[in-house]
Amino acid sequence: MDYNNLRYSKNHEWIGPPNEKNQAYIGVTDFAQNELGDIVYLDVENSIIGTKIKAENSFGTIEAVKTVSDLFMPVWGCILKINKKLLSQPELINKSPYQEGWIIQIEILEIKEYYQLMSSEEYYKYIQKSS
Repeated sequence: MDYNNLRYSKNHEWIGPPNEKNQAYIGVTDFAQNELGDIVYLDVENSIIGTKIKAENSFGTIEAVKTVSDLFMPVWGCILKINKKLLSQPELINKSPYQEGWIIQIEILEIKEYYQLMSSEEYYKYIQKSS
């Protein structure tokens, strides 16, 4: 995965980079998993596969020891695949949020939305301000 081409949402999801079919992976950032603490449960229903979900809408929840947070789509996309390994091993998000810890794979339906998200440099500045 080319981390330089990842894009980031204000909700602390990462996405990308898209392949030639505009397919990309989505997960939560290292910053987000660190803020959440030990992740114990991921709730992403199989029924969302094939569903088109607009940017900013929730596609599931992530539960840590002390909190539950919604997972938000960073772009408008069609859900292609869920990382089923995380359903039984959600702690992989803590260990490897950008590799083993991807949550869903989507087809990006509006590619310009991807390029409107924050670059890694912009995201780093964003989390510095919010800390």
